[in-house]
Amino acid sequence: MKKILITGASGFVGSFLVEAFLAADAELEVHAGVRKTSSRKFLTDPRIHFFEMDFSDKKKLEKDLGEQQFNYVIHNAGLLRADQKEELFLVNRDFTENLIKALPKKTKTFEKFIFMSSLAAYGPADNMPDGLVKESDTPQPIDTYGESKLAAESMIKTHQDLPYLIFRPTAVYGPREKDIYTFFTILKKGIEPYIGRKEQALTFIYVKDLADLIVKATLSAQKQKSYFVADEGVYSNYDLGKYGKEYLNKKALKIKVPTTLVRGIGHLNEIIGRLTGKMPILNLEKVKFLESLNWKCDIRALKTDFDFTPKYNLSTGLKETIDWYRKEGWL
Repeated sequence: MKKILITGASGFVGSFLVEAFLAADAELEVHAGVRKTSSRKFLTDPRIHFFEMDFSDKKKLEKDLGEQQFNYVIHNAGLLRADQKEELFLVNRDFTENLIKALPKKTKTFEKFIFMSSLAAYGPADNMPDGLVKESDTPQPIDTYGESKLAAESMIKTHQDLPYLIFRPTAVYGPREKDIYTFFTILKKGIEPYIGRKEQALTFIYVKDLADLIVKATLSAQKQKSYFVADEGVYSNYDLGKYGKEYLNKKALKIKVPTTLVRGIGHLNEIIGRLTGKMPILNLEKVKFLESLNWKCDIRALKTDFDFTPKYNLSTGLKETIDWYRKEGWL
């Protein structure tokens, strides 16, 4: 039986990746890469094998990976925000390189390395020539997270013996996700907040569609390629409120907060984050994302290489997500 390692398995996307590979008819032994202190709340299936990892310990990493001889590695672990920007490069680029160098790549058993990057590595389409982000465009990340993911991608491509695939999802949402969830907690209180007065063109991908895609790509013959990931829709920022009010059965007062005020709040939050060691969701770099108007991306290669057809659009995905939040007592 072939073996697959999924790093960052205890997180939002990682736990769904584990479930998707367990459900796949592929006779795979699924190993969940976790830290010793990671919660295993969403990793309860008895078929899961746990693989404790410390990306900073190069020797132990090489020893443990050499013993296991994984056929596939999905590198999903990463850092979204940090109080020190250098930490994002350490985790997202340097730790990725430690993992790649520790893999026994020259054995016949190793088949594929999947790197979970982000659309943030290229940035929004606001200044892209065709009005959507394409592979041929020059990346223009607008925050440190995107820069660190782009740096990791560039490093991966220097390893010519590595059979890699890189995926750049747009905004991922679904059960267990906590960033978009914050918007719905405010909406439930009767407030529908937006930043600025301009309408945005947003893209999303439901976590189950993303996980199913990664299963298909991992087991495919494709390698040395990279892809943007989104569903087939383009949505307004106001759609989140529209569907949220419908599925929560709530009325809410729409408030458009001036961008200058939000930047001030983001700046204050960053100061608090540095003092407490925990960066708040709304910081200055997050504000840059919220101000960007166009997040369209080109997903044609997904259809060509994997016959990708998402099962969810934003309406159906949010309904399932909000139903889960309510069932679990989050909302």
